[in-house]
Amino acid sequence: MRKILIFALLTLSLWGMSNYDVAKKSDKVMRGFKDSKSDMIMTLINANGQKRERKMSMLVLEKKGGDKSLMTFLSPADVKGTKFLSYSHIKKDDDQWLYLPALKRIKRIASKNKSGSFMGSEFSYEDLGSFDVDKYTYKGDPKISTYKGKKVYIGERIPVTKNSGYTKQKSWIEKKTFLTLKVEYYDRKHELLKTAYFHDYKKLSGIWRVGKMHMINHQNDKETILVWKNESIKNGIKEKKFHKRVLKK
Repeated sequence: MRKILIFALLTLSLWGMSNYDVAKKSDKVMRGFKDSKSDMIMTLINANGQKRERKMSMLVLEKKGGDKSLMTFLSPADVKGTKFLSYSHIKKDDDQWLYLPALKRIKRIASKNKSGSFMGSEFSYEDLGSFDVDKYTYKGDPKISTYKGKKVYIGERIPVTKNSGYTKQKSWIEKKTFLTLKVEYYDRKHELLKTAYFHDYKKLSGIWRVGKMHMINHQNDKETILVWKNESIKNGIKEKKFHKRVLKK
């Protein structure tokens, strides 16, 4: 009996997953797309439920050590031509630039301002960098629970960078697919600031891609919804598409 119990405990130890293990698997199922091209719709919803819609195009280049992305606003007229370029990094703060056509100038986003609102939305500049496991530290094992009828891992991660607007993030990751279903963001006062919900996952050439993100700010009652349309991957997009000089073109 004692041998059986010891064997059972060893088995649990060998096959149990830590929060870091879960994050690695979740990241892996979304990688391998090489590059992505898509149309996007951003819907801003104020505290009274009034909506404003913006249309953008998006390019992403998958790179070891940090992805590159370029977002271009197509409408309405007040934001048309605005461009956002981001170089994600693992060991240091992301490099990010915003081109403002009305001023005909490129604004570099300072590291200390990454927690600020992106274009009046409930997404921060920090939220728009690519996810990488090693941008966070993880402690302990996840809790296993049920969320909307699905078995999930619930775990916590802490941003490594001192300039992060968050003290921690709490994630709900589906046990079967390792897809992220929900993330809670806690502010510098350790209070719940926002919750992001992830919907409409689809597979493109065997790679999972998210179709919709819904960010709710619990402190100002505003929301932002991002929807990806007409997405294609492995297009052969070249790195020169992400040079800073494309911002003024």
